[in-house]
Amino acid sequence: MKNTVGKVISILLILLILITATNTLYTVQPKQYVAVRQFGRIVNIVDTPGLKAKIPFIQTIQRITAATILYDIPASDVITKDKKSMISDNYVLWRVTDPTLYIQTLNAIEARAAERIEAAVYNSLKKIISSMTQDEIIAARGERLTQLITDDANGDIRVYGIEIVQSQIKALDLPDDNKAAVFARMISERENIAAGYTAEGESEAKKIRNETDREVTVMTADVEKEAAGILAEGESQYMQILADAYNTPEKAEFYHFVRSLDALKASLAGGNKTVILDKDSELAQILYGMID
Repeated sequence: MKNTVGKVISILLILLILITATNTLYTVQPKQYVAVRQFGRIVNIVDTPGLKAKIPFIQTIQRITAATILYDIPASDVITKDKKSMISDNYVLWRVTDPTLYIQTLNAIEARAAERIEAAVYNSLKKIISSMTQDEIIAARGERLTQLITDDANGDIRVYGIEIVQSQIKALDLPDDNKAAVFARMISERENIAAGYTAEGESEAKKIRNETDREVTVMTADVEKEAAGILAEGESQYMQILADAYNTPEKAEFYHFVRSLDALKASLAGGNKTVILDKDSELAQILYGMID
């Protein structure tokens, strides 16, 4: 009987030790917060991984992820500053930065956090899109628009102890009934830009051609002037040489004789021809002189 009672007591002691140990020791995983609560009040936040201890039966723990969470926000309609309708499809990356606030405001429930994030991002998206024209939005889409929405949404969401790491726009599109008109306008604008570039290029080409033509004209005039000077100089030297060569009456007479023969030869070139000379012409006199 005593042995049976002893065994029961031993088992109870072992169970008590196990239960006490179970309620005393706990583990903290990487990327995890553990809130230690005593009578419902948060007394400690543990964020370093490892085996930890608490007061058994008095203190309890609440686990909260410290990892970045992806939340896909449903697509919504937004209106631009120039009253154009657009459809925005976003997703959000968020994380808990203040576990105490997160527990106090949302009781660390992710569904509640997602509701607040969706509202904050939609309000920021609507405010920013409504302050910009459609063309400005198209020009800013990407990193700049993402940063604007993220910064603005964080202003509202930090009170819950959470942070939006990034509010990314997956798609920012036009309603189907507006696409054709907008695409036609964009094509027209691009054609106008192309026409402007073409006109500017043609204007520059015309300026270059006019400048080139002017330079060619000036250069041609200079060359012709120089050539005329050289020709005049050559003729002057030629005449001087002739004057020096035929500076006596006999030489002058011989020069006229040769020139007359050259003229006669040129007039008879090209076949059978007859030359009629006046008896008083110099050439006739020379020929009569040759006959005599």
